[in-house]
Amino acid sequence: MRAVYDSMVRELAARGFADHILAVNEQFPNAVLPSAEGELVALADLRARGPLVITFFRGEWCPYCRLTMDALAAAQPAFEAAGAHLIAITPETGGLALEARRKHHARFEILSDVDCGLGLACGVVFRTPEVYRSLLLHFGTDLAKRHGNDAWFLPIPCTFVVDSAGVVRWRFASLDFTMRAEPDDVIAALGALGTT
Repeated sequence: MRAVYDSMVRELAARGFADHILAVNEQFPNAVLPSAEGELVALADLRARGPLVITFFRGEWCPYCRLTMDALAAAQPAFEAAGAHLIAITPETGGLALEARRKHHARFEILSDVDCGLGLACGVVFRTPEVYRSLLLHFGTDLAKRHGNDAWFLPIPCTFVVDSAGVVRWRFASLDFTMRAEPDDVIAALGALGTT
């Protein structure tokens, strides 16, 4: 499993994947996505209330994502104290976002990036190689069922701090799925916006 994972990370790096990720000072794409409860949520409407912390996660099947969701839920009061709204975005559909929200007692929005349109626009999504797909299936994770399509796209771990004008002011991105943004770093980035 480790060999397959390492090979996938090396392939992404060799392709220059990180060069295409939305950068600091670029405009974050506008999007309207379904919430965990099935309501359509416009990012522009949320931005009108203050800066956003937007994090992409693979899904509840990923142990690192589960840890990240718990860490974000614990850090949410600090984000709110800084005037920011937390949004987690997953390619999972079919009620899985709501399941994740309940499991982690999340008070923040969890939005489904149906067909990964937003992730693709942000440059954080890639198509999984066949050998990795086979490995996931072997362990019971069928992304086609979980995502409602057979594209087998996944986002890399990526977190953005977006100001109220929609400009990316801070970004964490890693090709290594075991690496995630530290809540303290996100809070510091919010402080740099002058919202604290």
